[in-house]
Amino acid sequence: MLSLLWHRHHSLGSTPWIRFPRLFLASLPFALLILFVCEPLFAFSDQSDSMKRRQQGILTGMPFMANVAPRTFVDDTGHKIYLSKTPKRIVSLAPSITEMLFAIGAGDSVVGVTEYCDYPPEALTKTQVGDSRANLEAILALEPDLVLAMEVIRDDVLKTLQQLKIPLFILEAQSLEHVYSHIQTLGRMLGRVPMANTLAETMRKDIQAIGDRTRSLPKPRVLYVVYPQPFITVGAGSFIDQLLEFAGGENIAKDAGSAYPRLSMEVVLQKDPEIILFPTMGGVSSSESDLQQWRRWSTMSAVKNERLHLVPWALISRPGPRLVQGLAALAKAIHPEIFQES
Repeated sequence: MLSLLWHRHHSLGSTPWIRFPRLFLASLPFALLILFVCEPLFAFSDQSDSMKRRQQGILTGMPFMANVAPRTFVDDTGHKIYLSKTPKRIVSLAPSITEMLFAIGAGDSVVGVTEYCDYPPEALTKTQVGDSRANLEAILALEPDLVLAMEVIRDDVLKTLQQLKIPLFILEAQSLEHVYSHIQTLGRMLGRVPMANTLAETMRKDIQAIGDRTRSLPKPRVLYVVYPQPFITVGAGSFIDQLLEFAGGENIAKDAGSAYPRLSMEVVLQKDPEIILFPTMGGVSSSESDLQQWRRWSTMSAVKNERLHLVPWALISRPGPRLVQGLAALAKAIHPEIFQES
């Protein structure tokens, strides 16, 4: 603006002292208008740090301004939910999620669970909304302000909750890091950050401690039976595969190409597992009868050496706070010479 006035001042000829005041006064409203419009641009550099903090707060779920900016969370399907206040009525549609909620001290906010949510014992006192195929009417009757589920949730339940603007958050753990992250995310959602962070960090250290003890040990070939008929095991991309590694075993299905692959008996015989683990407890349990079916494969190393072991299904298959106990059970089955009963 000043350069513009200076240029016009010199273009006035030989009488600038008379014309310049008039020109300045005539240009003053226009100058003020330019300054008013451009002021945000001049101030942008001073405010950039503040804007960055606000954006980071939204992305991490920590509000830049309390009670003004809603908290934003992104679930494992990429779906965003916005929570303007801490949820007080939560429906959990997975046993692992229920265990996490109670473990971080949010059990009082849980109003509904599935019939499989049997731990901790306090979960049994909550209203049940069905099994893995949750009952929509039962969920809505509880008037939840947050529903937590895994990807197996029914499509009609998913669509109805979205239509009714009831926040739905999907937690689908594919790794141990996901489990730690889920615990911490729930802590931020529910105002339980210190307890959630402590739990996640303790789990991480305890699991690593077991891994440190098995690192230098021999790695026997291990087969983990998720389901007998059809035969399903675990592969790379599943948190159970990681548990087997920390427990000191070599998963024979780690290169199968999916997290929960189906293997033919021909492939199993070719891989020749030295240890076979059968999860017991829960809806997909194995039993002694299942073990008898495997004993007919007398040429298999695990059968010849009688290394067929039952392991606790609920501790290993639920991606929650009791995975440390599940890992300890796996380590004892794979390396009994190191991990003795305490």
